[in-house]
Amino acid sequence: MRFRTMLAGVAAAGLMAFPAMAEDGQYAPQLTRIIDEASQGTCLAALMAQPLLDACNGQIAGMGPGLQALGAIETMTFVSAQDTPEGKVETYSVKFASGQTMNWFIGQEREGKFSVVGAGG
Repeated sequence: MRFRTMLAGVAAAGLMAFPAMAEDGQYAPQLTRIIDEASQGTCLAALMAQPLLDACNGQIAGMGPGLQALGAIETMTFVSAQDTPEGKVETYSVKFASGQTMNWFIGQEREGKFSVVGAGG
């Protein structure tokens, strides 16, 4: 299954232009909740800044069934963190029950809400 999405206006390639920060990931619980809710057809307003929430709501009809088909998250492994002008963005390798592994990113957190969440590959 080909599944690529970006819920915010930040290109993943642009994130690579910033040096990685030496630390472990902090956003795995939030990313897990966002993916789980999206697989059920819901955008998690409690964790999404308004522009991200609007983008999610615009894509959820197609995104939800795709995520549900992947199955439950089996493992989530921190890959890296990049510092961007708008805040840290973390990347995780997420393995689903279907056997598919994808890289997901989450970040640019302000007041408990994220501006960037997406997947690809």
